[in-house]
Amino acid sequence: MDWCLREGYSWSEDKEHCEEYGRMLNADATKVSARAQQRGLPQLGTLGSGNHYAEIQVVDEIFDKAAAKKMGIDHTGQVVVMVHSGSRGLGHQVASDCLVDMERVMEKYGIEVNDRQLACAPIQSPEGQNYLGGMAAAANFAWVNRSVLTFLTRQAFSKVFNMSPDDLDMQVIYDVSHNIAKVEQHVVDGKPMTLLVHRKGATRAFPPHHPLIPVDYQVCKQGQDEE
Repeated sequence: MDWCLREGYSWSEDKEHCEEYGRMLNADATKVSARAQQRGLPQLGTLGSGNHYAEIQVVDEIFDKAAAKKMGIDHTGQVVVMVHSGSRGLGHQVASDCLVDMERVMEKYGIEVNDRQLACAPIQSPEGQNYLGGMAAAANFAWVNRSVLTFLTRQAFSKVFNMSPDDLDMQVIYDVSHNIAKVEQHVVDGKPMTLLVHRKGATRAFPPHHPLIPVDYQVCKQGQDEE
């Protein structure tokens, strides 16, 4: 995200509405292979295939006016853009490289799986730590990719409507990952535990005032309407 800001691809406030402020600090670029970098670099600012998309949407109904207003959605008929994309070939290659490395050492750790795509290693092992560092680097690349896509979206709307993106109020509502592993604190069987939670196709939900929610969204409370 900082690179995007320096190069003029994002607004200074964009990262305030990004998970992790658009940068996982445990990222280790040395765990991203040359092949992964070669695949990812030319794909920066692209959607990809599969279920990835950029979609122009219209607000049909607002269920929580106070929360929606905090996020810049204040009326039905409002136009918004949803972008679904990630770390592209870079992230795919990071995962592929780690699968190969983990498959080689599973016997050493006494691990058996039914499918090689489930190859794994203990979190604190060298292979486990290599994966987490590479995965975080891929996540950072994904935030940069979506930032560039946001820039291109703003430019497209600006050209069509002959207005600046700022005048069009094209603020980032929220940028969140839905395929990522993070160290979290949870209560299991009545005991607090530190866990590595990998969410695939899902995102973590937080209550009001949680410190990991963007500051200007923390006071959102369901049913708390504003005049």
